Amino acid sequence: MYRTVGRLVVAMLSLMSLIGCHGGSTPWGEESAFGSYVSELDTLSMHHTYDSLMRADTSHWKAVIAVKEHYQKTRQSFWFDRSGISSDAELLVDVLRRELSRHGLDTIAFGIPQIATDLQVVQQLAFDSIGQSINVVLPRLDYQLSRAFVLYTVGQRYGFIRPDKLLNHFNYREEQQAYAQLFDYAIQHPDYQEAINQLTNDDRIEFLEESHPSGALYERLLDRLEKANSREEKRRLAVNIERCRWQMAHPQMDGRMVLVNLPAQQLWAIGADSIFSMRICCGAVNHNTPLLRSELSYMQVNPDWLIPLNIVKSDFLRHEGDSAWFARHRYYIVDRSSGDTLDVKNVTADEMKSGKLRIGQKGGAGNSLGRIVFRFKNKFDIYLHDTNMRWAFNNERRTVSHGCVRVEKPFELACFLMGNTDEWTLDRLRISMDMKPQSERGLTYLTEHSDSPRPFRLMTYQAITPRVPLYIIYYTIYPNPETGILETWPDVYGYDKLIIRELHSLID
Repeated sequence: MYRTVGRLVVAMLSLMSLIGCHGGSTPWGEESAFGSYVSELDTLSMHHTYDSLMRADTSHWKAVIAVKEHYQKTRQSFWFDRSGISSDAELLVDVLRRELSRHGLDTIAFGIPQIATDLQVVQQLAFDSIGQSINVVLPRLDYQLSRAFVLYTVGQRYGFIRPDKLLNHFNYREEQQAYAQLFDYAIQHPDYQEAINQLTNDDRIEFLEESHPSGALYERLLDRLEKANSREEKRRLAVNIERCRWQMAHPQMDGRMVLVNLPAQQLWAIGADSIFSMRICCGAVNHNTPLLRSELSYMQVNPDWLIPLNIVKSDFLRHEGDSAWFARHRYYIVDRSSGDTLDVKNVTADEMKSGKLRIGQKGGAGNSLGRIVFRFKNKFDIYLHDTNMRWAFNNERRTVSHGCVRVEKPFELACFLMGNTDEWTLDRLRISMDMKPQSERGLTYLTEHSDSPRPFRLMTYQAITPRVPLYIIYYTIYPNPETGILETWPDVYGYDKLIIRELHSLID
C-alpha cells in the first residue's frame, strides 16, 4: 500500500511539473507547440514508456547506467514541458552530428538517427501518421537526448574507458596468481553526476561543446582522422584520441623531461633547447613495462643487481647447486637474516624461491644492468639501465626485458641528467664505466692507477638535482619530439586491440 501511495505522489509531482501553470504558461512560451495533442499528455503513460526504455537499454556504459538510475529515481523530463520541446534538443543533434563524425564515433551508438526521427515527428505533430502516442514519442526522445548528452560529455571529459581498470586486468600471471599492474598513472575518474546536473542548466550545450580535450596532440590526431581513408587507420587514430581524453599527467614539451614511448621503443631526453633520442629495450610480452609517471632521482655506477624473486623463480631454480654457472655469471647468494654469503652447492631450489635469500650479481663488466642504472620511485622495482647485451639494440623488435627499460646511450643520458658539470666529473664517470677519459687529469689518473683492480669506482652514486620528470607512455601514433612529425608504431603489447574491443560499439 505504501509503495502504491508513493508512486502516486511521484506521479502527481511529475504531472504538476509537466503541466506547469494554469493556462499552459511556461518559461518556453505561452502556447503549446503540441497543439491539440497537449490534452493527451499523460504522466503515468509516459512513466510506463520510460520504464520500458530503461529495461530495453542493456548498455554496459557507466554513463548510460547513471542516466537510467537518475530517471528511475526522479521520472524527470529534461527536454520538454507542456509548451513543447526545448530548442536545445535541435542544437544538441546538430552539435553531435558534427562532433561524432569528427571524432570517428558512431552516431547510431549515441541514438542520433532515432533522436532525429522522433524530433521530426514532434515538430510536425505526426504522431498519428506513425501510429505512436505522444506519450511514447516524447519520453523516448527525452531519454535518448539525455543519454546521448551524458555519454558524450563524460566520455570526452574523462575518456570512454577506464585505462586503470582495463590494463590492470589484462595480463594474468599464473606464477603470482594475480593480474600484472600495467598502468600506474594517477587518473581522475569520471563524474557522471556533474553531467546529469548539467541537463537542467541553461548552458548545457555550451558545457557539451567545452567537454572536448585540449592540447596540440589531440588537435593533430583529429586533423589526421579527417584525412584518413582506411578503416584500420581510423581505428588506430580513434584509440590514440581516446588516450588524449584520460585525465592524467600528459607529457608537455615545454619542460625538461625523459620520455619513453613503448610502441616506438625509443627514449627522448628533452631539454630547454635540445632533444636527443636513443633506442630502448623494454619488457617482453607477459613482462610488459608498466605505464607510469615518476621522477629520476639518482644514478648508480657499477651497481650490483639484486635479482627480483620472480626472475629467480623463472630463471634460477633449474641451476640449483651449479656453482660453475653461478661463478661464470658472478652471481652470489646471501642469507637475508644473517648476512652470510652461502655456498651455492648447498642451496636448494626451495630455499632460493622462499624469499629468505638474496641473490645478486656483482657490479662491473658482464653485469646485466651494465655500468649504470637510473633510479626513480615506482612500485614495480623497475628502472632505466645500461646492459651487457648491446646487440639487442640492433633488433627491430626490442621487447626482451623483465620490465625494466634498457637504454642504448647510458653515458649520454647520464650527462643530460647531471646538467652542466665540469669535465673532471664527466671523466670520473667515464673512467668508472671503463670509457676513455677526455681530460688530461683523467688520462693521468689512468696512467697512475693502471694496476688498480677493475672496475674503477671514482663514482658510485650521483644524485639527480633537480629531479627530472619521467614519462613512460603508450601511443602508437605520436609526434617524434625531435622532428615534430606524427609517426606510427606497432602495437607491441596489443593495447590498441584491447581498447578497440572496448570501444567497438562506439567507434565508426
